Amino acid sequence: MANPVPTSPRRKTGRRSPLASVALLMIGLFATGGAYAAFTSSATAETPASSQAQVSEGKKLFEANCASCHGIGAVGTSGVAPSLVGVGSASVDFQVGTGRMPMAASGPQAEQKPTQFTDTQIAAMAAYVATLGPGPSIPTAESLKSTKVSTGAELFRVNCAMCHNVAGAGGALTEGKYAPSLSGVSAKHVYEAMVTGPQNMPVFNNLNITPKDKAAIIAYLQYLDKNPSPGGLDLGNLGPSSEGLFVWIFALGAIVVVTIWLTAKPN
Repeated sequence: MANPVPTSPRRKTGRRSPLASVALLMIGLFATGGAYAAFTSSATAETPASSQAQVSEGKKLFEANCASCHGIGAVGTSGVAPSLVGVGSASVDFQVGTGRMPMAASGPQAEQKPTQFTDTQIAAMAAYVATLGPGPSIPTAESLKSTKVSTGAELFRVNCAMCHNVAGAGGALTEGKYAPSLSGVSAKHVYEAMVTGPQNMPVFNNLNITPKDKAAIIAYLQYLDKNPSPGGLDLGNLGPSSEGLFVWIFALGAIVVVTIWLTAKPN
């Protein structure tokens, strides 16, 4: 009887079963999802009820007054209004707090006008928009304080004067747009404008101008509001253009009147 041929033991290939990879992936997903759910629920539990009520009220105000242009959920509408997801509470506080929004009519840019909402309503809408995506927040009163007026004046001349004029009087831009006067603008709104870049204004983030330097610029503008022009009549702080126009109309006009009077007197 022939001896059976001995069979060699099966070698292990070292390859993992596909089911094991799927199982590891599912375990990772469940662990990540569970940790996220736990973190979210704990954060929600710690949120004051008043904040939740404020966001809810802000959503109602937004849907009643802003959604017709910016869309439900503030996702924007094509050719009408941009998305507000990620603009932050600072943008809402500036645009609505200065009366630029809601716009009365379409035009080159939104103009400042009396506000249509109370401070409480503005804060509620800002809180709602802030929940849609991360963005610049409303600054605290403490972060706006600075005594570095000279530093602020230098920073303003370098970064802002080409549009707003060295004295913050504003100026004309292209296509019917303009840089508004900064006289009398609140410190909060000046800061919010720098971090959100409304209209044609660029965004000055903390890498461009630090928060302390922004506060110094605000200190310079406040100094201009509190101190009158040392040269007397400022003529709108519009520089040589207004000065030349003043001389042309009034000084030369006075010379012409005197000349006519002198020549007419002998007759």
